[in-house]
Amino acid sequence: MKLLRWTTAVCLLGAGGIAQAAGQPDPNLARNLAATCANCHGTDGRAVPGSGNEALAGTDKDKLMQKLRDFRSGAKPATIMHQISKGYTEAQLELIAAYFAARK
Repeated sequence: MKLLRWTTAVCLLGAGGIAQAAGQPDPNLARNLAATCANCHGTDGRAVPGSGNEALAGTDKDKLMQKLRDFRSGAKPATIMHQISKGYTEAQLELIAAYFAARK
């Protein structure tokens, strides 16, 4: 009986912690989403010079968003960016663009 009470208490405490964590925004979400760009655009958006890929760090957010929208719509030709940009929601793209714009 004591084991059942202890197990129930631990489960309830754990569930409360999960519910609290679920209600809080992830402070690292923008960084984590932007990390997927590192393979081509370099760590933290700092492309290797001469790599042929554009550096994203410090680029104006609105400029980045327009490029991403153009990739999504097909207005800007690309090898893979049109597919990648379609994999994110508009809100996620906004987070990514803001993250890179803040990098200097």
